[in-house]
Amino acid sequence: MVEGAVTIAVFDVNIAGNSTANVMSYLQDEMQPDTDAMAPLTLGDLDLTTDEFILDEVDIHIQANLEDDLVKEALKTGVDLRHYSKQVEGELQRIEQASIKDYIKESQNIASLHNQITACDSILERMEGMLSGFQSDLSSISSEIQTLQQQSVSMSVRLKNRQAVHSHLSQLVDELVVPGAMIQVIVDSPVTEQEFLEQLHELNNKINFAKELSFRETLACSDIQDIVDHLKIKAVTKIREFILQKIYSFRKPMTNYQIPQNTLLKYSFFYQFLLANERTVAKEIRDVYVDTMSKIYYSYFKSYSGRLLKVQYEEVADKDDLMGVEDTAKKGFFSKPSLKSRNTIFTLGQRGAVLSPAELEGPILIPHTAQRGDCRYPYETLFRSQHYALLDNGCREFLFLSDFFMVAGNSALDLFNSVMGKTLSLFLKSMSTYVSDCYDSIAVFLCIHIILRFRAITTKRAIPALDKYWEAVLELLWPRFELILEMNIQSICNTDPQKLGVLDTRPHYITRRYAEFSSAIVSINQTFTSERTHTLLGQLQVEVENFVLKMAAEFPSRRDQLIFLINNYDMMLNVLMERAADDSKEVEGFQQLLQARSQEFIEEILSSPFGGMIAFVKASEALIEKGQLDRLKNDEAQITQLIRGFTSTWKQSVEALSQDVMRSFTNFKNGTGIIQGALTQLIQYYHGFHKVLSQPTFRSLAVRSELINLHHLMVEVKKHKPNF
Repeated sequence: MVEGAVTIAVFDVNIAGNSTANVMSYLQDEMQPDTDAMAPLTLGDLDLTTDEFILDEVDIHIQANLEDDLVKEALKTGVDLRHYSKQVEGELQRIEQASIKDYIKESQNIASLHNQITACDSILERMEGMLSGFQSDLSSISSEIQTLQQQSVSMSVRLKNRQAVHSHLSQLVDELVVPGAMIQVIVDSPVTEQEFLEQLHELNNKINFAKELSFRETLACSDIQDIVDHLKIKAVTKIREFILQKIYSFRKPMTNYQIPQNTLLKYSFFYQFLLANERTVAKEIRDVYVDTMSKIYYSYFKSYSGRLLKVQYEEVADKDDLMGVEDTAKKGFFSKPSLKSRNTIFTLGQRGAVLSPAELEGPILIPHTAQRGDCRYPYETLFRSQHYALLDNGCREFLFLSDFFMVAGNSALDLFNSVMGKTLSLFLKSMSTYVSDCYDSIAVFLCIHIILRFRAITTKRAIPALDKYWEAVLELLWPRFELILEMNIQSICNTDPQKLGVLDTRPHYITRRYAEFSSAIVSINQTFTSERTHTLLGQLQVEVENFVLKMAAEFPSRRDQLIFLINNYDMMLNVLMERAADDSKEVEGFQQLLQARSQEFIEEILSSPFGGMIAFVKASEALIEKGQLDRLKNDEAQITQLIRGFTSTWKQSVEALSQDVMRSFTNFKNGTGIIQGALTQLIQYYHGFHKVLSQPTFRSLAVRSELINLHHLMVEVKKHKPNF
């Protein structure tokens, strides 16, 4: 339809009937054209004189119409607007008539639609009533739900309160009730049964709970107090008998007390129960145990120490077995061979193996087994065995006392001293007796280091029980070791070389004693270094060096003095290097002494066959430095004699020198080094001789042609180098 043609009111509520005539009449009235509205506007209708007319609005209206597509089309084609207007009006009327016919044709459907809408309105009205009822019902249900929720919260609070009260009351009742099974087990079952231990824990809890209730003055406590007291007395009695029986079993001969100790540790709660509920019985058990174990340890270690002394070496050092005592000193009729025993005293040998980890913590010696095998041991081996047994038993005992008697800190140490005090005093007394008459410094020093290592073991095991004992033993051993060392130092200082027998350039037995002893002490002292030991060894070394110089002074010739010094220095150095570190003070000191005396000896042995040439070279070099070489112009005869003498005799001289050196020194390696040094020095002197003769002053000498070529001399000298 054309826009703006008609206005149709289809669902007018004023339509009273459903007849077709009424509908048609209504449609015709509605669709009559508004002639007033549709009348064309002319210029005469416009009042141009009125103020209400605004030309701008007219322009806008005209412009809007010109914008219309139909108007644009009409203007373009040049159509007459009046004619075109009538044509349009006719079209509108035809369309109107067609539209009325369409409405009349659909009048039945429109009436049916109206009836359906009316029916739907009634249905919706009924549904609205039903939903209103539902809404009121839901409102009442919501209020009921809120009421139920409040009741549920209230019931939940009451339930929690009742549960809390029930838990406290049930626990209280459970703690108060003494089951018949507990009474039967405590009264009838052996204490070694597992159920007895379990019921004892329960009984202990009930006793503690009853004590707590009695403080609160709970009336229910009085109902069970008698039963709990009777059960406690019965349990204490059975536990006391059991523990005392185990302790008394320690006293049986040949009993391994560690087995019943392990059994007691398994039932350590028994003592805890006694300590908490019957302290007098607990104290009785503790006193009986301390008394029993104190006697057992004292008896065992006293017997063991006595038996160990029976397998000690019969020959021991005495006050005359000192480093500076001469082997020719006369002793009593029953004296032991001096040289053999003294060499043993100052030599470490295999004695140092006692400090190795394998032997230090190895099995202890069995005296009767050693006696059957006729075995004998040095004192330090017996000392190691004795104190390792003490360490092992002491650590076990301290741990047992701490665990079973539930002590720690100073209380544990006091209890340990109560058990082991007599034994430790026995050991200290025995040590004091031995030390007062001991002159074996290596044995004492080994004992010191055994104690130092055992102290490190107990520290690693966190067992402080024996710390004071270790310190007491060291306070006995250190002063004695220092005293023996000072006695040896003094003995060397007081030695009279003229009383030591026939002079010999070979190493002296006193220096060998020193070398063996010093290397032993240095090697032992490497793990636990002691400055006191280094200081004393330094004093001993000074006295030995002085002794060697005094002995060397007894030889008439400087050559023999040097041979004696070199042999002794070399021997001491080799012995020290076998055990001590290469950078130790002792090794460095003797290396310097040996090098200095060896160089002096080389000069000494070269001076005899080649002294003239050496003196000439030294004098010439001094004059060359001063620029006075012309003073030797008149020495042509001497130079000729030196050249021809060297050329004719050097081979024999070198051979004789080599043989003499090898006969003079006991150490072939040292002799070889000295020969090599001598030959090297000889070549250097001969090279200097060549340089002097090459100076302008001596170039005209005819005898220079007889000089041996230096390279040829070096080749020939190498042939005389000994190989060992």
